[in-house]
Amino acid sequence: MSLVTSGHAAALWTGLHLFLLLALSLLVVRQRQRHKVAFGDDGIPELAQAIRAFGNATEYIPAGLIALAVLAVVEAPALAIHIAGLVLFAGRVAHAVGLSQSGGASLPRAIGVMLTWLSYVFSGVALLFYAII
Repeated sequence: MSLVTSGHAAALWTGLHLFLLLALSLLVVRQRQRHKVAFGDDGIPELAQAIRAFGNATEYIPAGLIALAVLAVVEAPALAIHIAGLVLFAGRVAHAVGLSQSGGASLPRAIGVMLTWLSYVFSGVALLFYAII
C-alpha cells in the first residue's frame, strides 16, 4: 500500500492552487491600495493586469481541481494526479507571471496556456479511461 494516496495527491495540488489564488488576490488588493481604486481598474495598466491574472486563474483552476478530485474519487494512481496537478500549477504560475509583466502576448503566457490545456487533456483522457474500465 502506498503511503501517498490519490486523495493525498489531490489535497496537495488543491492546497497549492488555493495559495496561488490567494497570492494573486493579494496582488490585486495591493494595486488597488497603491492606486486608491476601489472598483474596476481606472485605466491603470498594472491594476488591470493584476485583475486579469487573478480572473484568468479563477476561470481555469476550478475545472482542473474538479478533475483532480474526481481522479482521486475513482482511485487513479497518485502519480497521475501529481502529473496533472503539477502541469496545471506550472501553467497557471507561468501565465500569471506573463500577464503580470505585460498586458500583451508573452512567452510565459503562451507557455502557461499550453501547460494548462495539456493538464486538461491529460486529466480528461484519464477521467474517460477510468469511466470506462
